[in-house]
Amino acid sequence: MKRAFDILVAGALLVLTLPLWAPVALAIRLQDGGPVLFRQIRVGRGGQEFTLLKFRSMVVDAEARGGYQTVRGDPRITPLGRWLRRSSLDELPQLWNVLRGEMSLVGPRPDMPRQKADYRAADWEERCSVRPGLTGLAQMRKITGQTAVSRLESDLDYVRRHGLVRDLAILWRTAVAVVGLRNR
Repeated sequence: MKRAFDILVAGALLVLTLPLWAPVALAIRLQDGGPVLFRQIRVGRGGQEFTLLKFRSMVVDAEARGGYQTVRGDPRITPLGRWLRRSSLDELPQLWNVLRGEMSLVGPRPDMPRQKADYRAADWEERCSVRPGLTGLAQMRKITGQTAVSRLESDLDYVRRHGLVRDLAILWRTAVAVVGLRNR
């Protein structure tokens, strides 16, 4: 049921947002001539690696200039990238990841393989027991601030108690946050 819901909603969102893709891509390309899409290996359900897609919001050599986590005011984020992130438009290409079955609309955000070292083995395995999501419980709770420990607690809470009703509530809160352009 969840997979069918993901396909239906991601497909509809892809069609509805497609008119935004060309202007966003053009703006990114005109900004610095670099690639439009950011690709990065992430870990999905069952520990399977996949290539996550996003509109690029950082300078071309961002990974060489710093770690994998951004901080408030991170100089690697371009002015256009700040707007893309605040509006969540940078996430649109992940709809392809959802359609391909690598991600779900709702679930823990996918980590990079090297982040496995940050977890206890049992917690990593539990997080990876569901498809990672475009949004999730931890992202909704991040609105009021969050630590790595509280993020893990939220992710494990979601894994242990996920369901369609809860997913709909998280999607609704995500939509409200995006439409309100709240900085998440």
